[in-house]
Amino acid sequence: MMSGYLSILEDSLKKKREILCRIQDINQSQCALFKDGGLDMEQYDSYVDEKDVCIKQLDDLDEGFEALYEKIRQELLQNKELYADQIRSIQKLIEEITDKSVSIQAQESRNRDMITAYFSKERQTLGERRKSSKAVYGYYQSIGKAVEEEVRIMDLKK
Repeated sequence: MMSGYLSILEDSLKKKREILCRIQDINQSQCALFKDGGLDMEQYDSYVDEKDVCIKQLDDLDEGFEALYEKIRQELLQNKELYADQIRSIQKLIEEITDKSVSIQAQESRNRDMITAYFSKERQTLGERRKSSKAVYGYYQSIGKAVEEEVRIMDLKK
């Protein structure tokens, strides 16, 4: 019975590792979007949506893992030596998952910095465009007033 529960925990950790690998792939794809120059927002949003699905799956796996572990924890602590091989396997998986999690956090941080820089640049470009538009609008307004003034002067001469 206990071996079956430990196998379930191990399978849960393997699924979690696979999902984390998928998140790493998505992060690398997002990074490639930034490096290509222009940012395809639709593609970026689809990556974000895909990561959201993965994160929900991770949450579900974590909840199931914790619930099952709590159920068998006492017996497991009392009979560690009987299940030593499975425990080592589970510990190894947890170590791999922890390493992947740290790597993903670093990737997320780099991607966040890139998206922040992108939007900052876009905001600056938009500000410059706005200033140009304002200058052009001001120019046309002053030309319009000058023409209006000229027309009024001509009317006075008649």
